[in-house]
Amino acid sequence: MKNLLTPLLLFLYSINFAQTHNNVDTYKLSQDFGKIIQDLSDNYIYLEDKKTDFDCVKEKYSEIIPKVKTNQERVLFFEYLLNEFYDNNLQLNTTTKSSFRLHSPFYIKLKEGKFYVQNIWYSQIKDFGKNIVGAEIINFNSKEFNKVIDNFPTQCANKNLPEVREWIANKIISGRLNEKRILTLKLTDDRKISLDVDNIKIKEDKKLLSVEKKNGIAIIKINNSLGNIKLIRQFDNELNNLLNTKGLILDLRNTVNGENGYVARAILSRFIHKELPYQKNISKEKYGNYPEIIKSRLEYVSPRGTQYKKPVVVLVGRWTGNAGEALAIGLDGMERGKIVGTEMAKLAGSVVNFSFKNRKKGYRISTDKLYHINGSLREDFVPEFNLAQQSTLSDGVLNKAFDLFKNNNNSDFASKVITANNIVAKTDK
Repeated sequence: MKNLLTPLLLFLYSINFAQTHNNVDTYKLSQDFGKIIQDLSDNYIYLEDKKTDFDCVKEKYSEIIPKVKTNQERVLFFEYLLNEFYDNNLQLNTTTKSSFRLHSPFYIKLKEGKFYVQNIWYSQIKDFGKNIVGAEIINFNSKEFNKVIDNFPTQCANKNLPEVREWIANKIISGRLNEKRILTLKLTDDRKISLDVDNIKIKEDKKLLSVEKKNGIAIIKINNSLGNIKLIRQFDNELNNLLNTKGLILDLRNTVNGENGYVARAILSRFIHKELPYQKNISKEKYGNYPEIIKSRLEYVSPRGTQYKKPVVVLVGRWTGNAGEALAIGLDGMERGKIVGTEMAKLAGSVVNFSFKNRKKGYRISTDKLYHINGSLREDFVPEFNLAQQSTLSDGVLNKAFDLFKNNNNSDFASKVITANNIVAKTDK
């Protein structure tokens, strides 16, 4: 329990008059703890899939409650609890200055006990100029990286499991909001360099989307705006002006936030000529002591407006999340676009907001599993043109998209009739 307590108790020395008003009522905290535990038990669709001892979570965290004194400690208490399930879709709706960020400009991969930079956020990193793909992570803030993982403040998740260890490693690279992030990297040529992650400049696109044309091909880049309903009207206006282009590249590599399925369906509806399924949902239902029932349904989307009939290529990457992932698997499942890039953010399921008993800002829990219409989980989706990132100095994913337009006939992109052989019967609609 020491690893969990240490970061919380670090705040105790700084209690002052201003913080006195934030003192935590232990009884109310206990009520909120009981509420989140019950909500996870009743609603978290991945609970049985996680290799986390739920009884351990309930026991260990209940022992911590009397030691939580300030609001900052309270936030970290629940943040660490949710981190036990190594799931980026499990989130508090509030943060404190010592909370972990939700993502970083790198994605690192575990290979034979060591961690390597597998992807960088090419589309959003500004003037980076270093090729660190394939570099090994040696130290984080001057501490051996594997030891930092071992000291990560979780108690009940098995840190020796590769999927858990890799999730924690990427959480550490994301870093706390109030901490520096200095990496010691060993490059592929064996040189060692120090990299301050916070000095990396991330592009901030103020427009909801960006549009350009090249060689008769249109490129629409969604600027992390899939949670903004205003995107629909702007997307419609731009697409209407692009109906005569030779083809379209839809760039979803900067959609790390945004969960609005309405926006995703609105975009999908512009690329089809008849009603088609784009994803499958599975949830569980239970009342009192009656049996738990699993229910499933296909989600359909219907045509809207003037259909864009030309070939479509979709660009995805590790920073394609939630609604961006829904768009990608939908266009792929409807055979209306070719998907190019790497694995996506792997945000598992669709989330619902829940409330604490005594606090306004609550937490999000995945209540439904989402599937490609071929029956595979959305988070397991791999693009048809899966490109291992080789360099940070050129956009290999965008180059591949243009190669597809150059080397393929329009018939290769055409929509095909989806038969009942590869989807759930339409009676389940």
